[in-house]
Amino acid sequence: MSKYDLTFLLNEEAELKTLKELVASLDCKIVSEGKWGEKTLAYPIKGLLKAVYYQWHLEMPKTNAMELRKRLQFNEKLIRYLLLAID
Repeated sequence: MSKYDLTFLLNEEAELKTLKELVASLDCKIVSEGKWGEKTLAYPIKGLLKAVYYQWHLEMPKTNAMELRKRLQFNEKLIRYLLLAID
């Protein structure tokens, strides 16, 4: 199992449940969750001026990382995300 750091921005907290189900469906384990709170964006993204920042530490097989990126890309409620591999 490889370790990853997922940081993302949402404007709806209800979308967290959907993201947790997505992560679970890919045989991925959320090791820790962090909520950084609502922040003002430096510039409007998708017409939004504020977003809630989250950070999750994940463990999953390397083969599932690309699938997770692909599915996150198609989630329209996700404003931005960054998935990094941790050594």
